[in-house]
Amino acid sequence: MDCTHIKRYRSDLPETLVDGQSTDVAGLINLELDANNANPDTLPANLPDEVSNQNAPPAGEPRGYVRMMVMDGKTITHKKSALFACNNPLVNYKNGRFCQDHLLEGRKCGIVSCGEHVSSVDSLTCNKPEHMAWYRRFDERFHRLSYPGVKCVIRRQNIASETGEDGGGPTLEISLPELDGIPWNKVEHTFRARTTYCLETAQWACVYPIGWTKCYRAESPSAILAFIDYLWDGNSAARPGFIVYDKACELLRHIVTQNARSDWIETTKFIVDAWHYIGHRATDILCRVRCNPAPMDGSQPDLVLVEEDDHGGQHQTRAFNTETAEQLNSWLNGFESQLRQMTDVNYDFYVHVLMLLYSETVNERIERRGQELGEGFFEVVDGVTELGVY
Repeated sequence: MDCTHIKRYRSDLPETLVDGQSTDVAGLINLELDANNANPDTLPANLPDEVSNQNAPPAGEPRGYVRMMVMDGKTITHKKSALFACNNPLVNYKNGRFCQDHLLEGRKCGIVSCGEHVSSVDSLTCNKPEHMAWYRRFDERFHRLSYPGVKCVIRRQNIASETGEDGGGPTLEISLPELDGIPWNKVEHTFRARTTYCLETAQWACVYPIGWTKCYRAESPSAILAFIDYLWDGNSAARPGFIVYDKACELLRHIVTQNARSDWIETTKFIVDAWHYIGHRATDILCRVRCNPAPMDGSQPDLVLVEEDDHGGQHQTRAFNTETAEQLNSWLNGFESQLRQMTDVNYDFYVHVLMLLYSETVNERIERRGQELGEGFFEVVDGVTELGVY
């Protein structure tokens, strides 16, 4: 199976091929530090400078197996309370703005920092001319766009301004004024219901779903850690040996900073998928030596395989496909428009059913291709058969 491999050790790799650096990636053009970035960051104090090599199977012990889990966030959301800090569902999903606990906020000016009562029952602001004028400009500019639509376009523009690239998508010509010296996009208001931030999914590297959660305000390391803690609560022995995540270096840094004795450090290696890895800073030493998806120095033999090309030459390749989250993403995109219109309860139920249906599809594909883990696999795992024989 694509997510479960027989445990491998450094001795399983030809010594002539283990000639790379811990920062080199099998199958990728590797990054070099230039003159402007000659000083790499340092590792957190409680992590050793070097990863110990797994040289050979312990004498008399089963070889075992390893599994890989992949996580990713998707901007498939549903509406929630207009208050930033509130995660509660709306009372009215058609055109409401608040949850049951905060209905009385509708009597206050939509500019959160104001706190004054609205000027009339049908108004969203107080009677301050500047607040009324700012809301009119906001409504004129955005009344045809949904809140997720506004966020999506602004996010694209921010990325384009940082990278200098034109994505070719829609743009917003921003003309809203500042309010009390605050840039328009930093003004906290309750003129529209907000949305959750993203749908976070976890799946095996064969794309079989494991679980999902919703991030309400950000895809933060603390939220992701809470998610994986929940998934493997009380069952740490079953944790995957590897977790792939596009911001795995940030997650690992958060874990070791918050709890230097976290058992996640002992049970699981956090790695960045190959596509995102090449875009991370070459000076981020934690990312380079701890989150490498396929290091070529033999330190993580589970992540590399030796293949022979048409000319008889041997070279290292990546053992796992770290990009499989994109397959589930693509499938879920077909349901995005329906999910965005749902209540929180319907959204949760619908996503759960989708995961169940997708898991059945993956099972059928595995059976059709004959990729089930058979007796031969477990004979090697248990040490009955040698690795080369299998």
